Amino acid sequence: MSHLIAPSILAADFANLQRDIEMVNQSEADWFHIDVMDGVFVPNISFGMPVISAMKKHTKKIMDVHLMIVDPDKFITDFKKVGADILTVHYETCKHLHRTVQAIKSEGMQAGVSLNPHTPVAVLEDIIQDLDLVLIMSVNPGFGGQSFIENTYKKIIQLKDLIEKSGSKTLIEIDGGVNDKNCSKLVAAGADVLVAGSFVFKSENPTETISKLKKG
Repeated sequence: MSHLIAPSILAADFANLQRDIEMVNQSEADWFHIDVMDGVFVPNISFGMPVISAMKKHTKKIMDVHLMIVDPDKFITDFKKVGADILTVHYETCKHLHRTVQAIKSEGMQAGVSLNPHTPVAVLEDIIQDLDLVLIMSVNPGFGGQSFIENTYKKIIQLKDLIEKSGSKTLIEIDGGVNDKNCSKLVAAGADVLVAGSFVFKSENPTETISKLKKG
């Protein structure tokens, strides 16, 4: 499979959100990446259910929702209702990760787990076969426009090895600092999905930028 591109709506123009959604719909992008922040697990606050519900009326592609929140279990059913296709929780916020993953799947969504830059891949060894996706944070979560953390390549290779040894079909997603300089190296290391925010939406021609990332 060729790699997938998931523009991060957090970097879109919120005053022209429908326009930016239509741009992604018509581009070569594969998914919409939607970051939900609570101001507790990460320092910032982003959009909640009403905005995601409004977006769903216009999106024509998979909605990949990334929860950077404490106690995500409370909201799993709500995110299904507003249109999430993939729901990713942070390893660092889940006391009973297996139960959380099963709850996501029982709602008919694909289940993802995200790892912060300091969290080793090995923590997923006992659950990797239950996961549809692992999201490796290549910056510290909570802020857009940060510099890419170089150790990410090593983590991708380690995760790919874990996935192959377990025989699972888990996708590897990378979020943070993705651009045209590192995308081909990320894919070569084993990444399946690239999230790009500022690099896409702050560029002169976002549609063309998405196309470049898609070509790798």
